[in-house]
Amino acid sequence: MESVGTEDELAHRRLGTVSAALFGVAAAAPIVTVVTVIPPVLATGAGPPAALSVAAVTVVLLLFGTPYAAMIRRTPGAGAAYPQLARGLGRPAALTGAWLALAGYHAIQFGLYAMLGQAAAPLLDSWFGVTAPWWLVAAAGWLLVALGGILRIEVAAGVVALLTAAETAVLAGLAAANVLRPAGGGPIPAGTYLPADPARIDRPLLGLLLAVAVLAFVGFETTATYAEEARDPRRTTGRAVRVAIVLLAVLLAGVTWSFLVAAGPAGVAGRAAARGPELLFALAAERLAPWAVTLGRLMLVTGALAAILAMHHAIARYLYSLGRERVLPGVLGNVSPRTGAPRAASLTQSLVAGAALTGAYLAGAAASARTARWLVVGGGLAILLVLLLTGVAALLHLNRSPQSEGVWTRFLAPFLSTVSLGVLLYLACRNLPALLLVRPGSPWVVMVFGGLAGCVLAGVAHALVLRQARPVRYAGIGLGGAALVITPRPVPPGAPPVVPQQRTPGAHRPERVHPEING
Repeated sequence: MESVGTEDELAHRRLGTVSAALFGVAAAAPIVTVVTVIPPVLATGAGPPAALSVAAVTVVLLLFGTPYAAMIRRTPGAGAAYPQLARGLGRPAALTGAWLALAGYHAIQFGLYAMLGQAAAPLLDSWFGVTAPWWLVAAAGWLLVALGGILRIEVAAGVVALLTAAETAVLAGLAAANVLRPAGGGPIPAGTYLPADPARIDRPLLGLLLAVAVLAFVGFETTATYAEEARDPRRTTGRAVRVAIVLLAVLLAGVTWSFLVAAGPAGVAGRAAARGPELLFALAAERLAPWAVTLGRLMLVTGALAAILAMHHAIARYLYSLGRERVLPGVLGNVSPRTGAPRAASLTQSLVAGAALTGAYLAGAAASARTARWLVVGGGLAILLVLLLTGVAALLHLNRSPQSEGVWTRFLAPFLSTVSLGVLLYLACRNLPALLLVRPGSPWVVMVFGGLAGCVLAGVAHALVLRQARPVRYAGIGLGGAALVITPRPVPPGAPPVVPQQRTPGAHRPERVHPEING
């Protein structure tokens, strides 16, 4: 018997459904989306379809959440989609998904760091009369996140929950103020929630709106990375996924609709184009006291910080999962005996983020909203590809090894969500120049597609190398460090043992020989 993992385990039974759901909401950074993404969309003249597209994407993601939760029940693991891909699509797909997830979450995190300095600038100037460089604000945020990453998970969850609850409350309050005082002072017109002429809706614009909407939800899926630390590993995070989706839908659609009410269906495009990222605060300043606007700006800073911290925890658990199986260096699978946190993985992620920020500073890079947008969109596209692969994996695995799930959970929901996610991914790729706010053929478009292709090639190459050089570790991919029984062929005395190759029935899929591994 050979174990491909470590003996260290994450702390068990620490998180409930609400805590896990708020981690997912924090990772999606709804206030950052409302400030930086929604105004440019409204400036195109989108109108009511901007909010309706959020509702449409919500339905797709709730469909996806059904098989996603079923796969979590079968294989709860800190790697989230990683073990699911291993069972549904095979080990090369699992490593490909892991590389895409790590690259995507890092890109989003770096984009949020770039945005943190700009978000804090108005507050620092108003409160202290100082202008701090972006790298100083980012460094302060990095230090807080690095310290938060090695805390007990319930302590970190409490911090994230507090920041996210405050962000949610402030967003809801600002949206309510917009709705209670509509443009012109009259009743809310039907043009805020119904298109004036549905037959004349611009189809390319509608595709862009759906792409923006699905990328705005990226982060909700990180709730699955806490399955091993949940009170009920097989059910808590599955429920948390759907809670996070619904909460994000209410916030994003509600605030977007409140913009239409406050500025008027006819005037919202002009106001959004003129004010840009200041639209939320400009509308609030017309209706509320100055302290409410300041509070909104403070929530933008804390919301970005909570998103960075949530991304940090998700990345650390992916690294821990890969290190535990020795797919990456085994030290990443070490856990703090005092806190039960994946300390080595967390410190590694902090070092990577710190090195990236230091490199950007030494290169003389200037943080800007454009840079942040490029990084966040590129990272979101990588995660959307992971979701599509996960949907396909769920469709195949749930039907190949049926258990107690019904036809809806096993076939209909994964099939519909997979087709829908495929369409959304196509729309996002087709509208990538518009999402990045660059011209078609821009080097940034090539870099994003090149980065996605590079992650896919890296994952496949990683799998092939492991299969050839470390077949035992390769066989343990997605099994969470479970011990594998390897039966070598008879060999002459003194000769080295021969590990079963891929052509040996069952050698590459031990769960087919040992169904109990499937849980």
